[in-house]
Amino acid sequence: MTSCIFCKIIAKGEIPSTEVYEDDNVYAFLDNSPSSIGHTLVVPKKHYENLFDIPDAELGILGARVKKVARAVKDALKADGINISMNNGRAAGQVVFHAHIHIIPRFNDDIFSHGKERKQYRDGEMVEIASKIRKSF
Repeated sequence: MTSCIFCKIIAKGEIPSTEVYEDDNVYAFLDNSPSSIGHTLVVPKKHYENLFDIPDAELGILGARVKKVARAVKDALKADGINISMNNGRAAGQVVFHAHIHIIPRFNDDIFSHGKERKQYRDGEMVEIASKIRKSF
């Protein structure tokens, strides 16, 4: 899918991202508009529009990688909890039509909204957070 933003990110070079994990099947990177600092997207490398398009065998692999990345995010950021979510279809809030799963670190004292309120990274913070997560694998 040449017009898909996530396909362009996965292809590396077309659109930059802050990678936290990669293997033959998935690519995980920090969300540029995070709900919480460390908000990570786990994306299958093959283009599937949503959950319903992913073959079961590949969905199992994706789920295992989400667990692995979520544990690394939680450990690296010393999060008290993790939200894992996936929007499937425009009515469910899907904006990028390449299947992806959100891993959102949560803290006991945070004020979190699934709405439009988003966080901003300070200069250099994305690289620092990604490095912490990568070291937690």
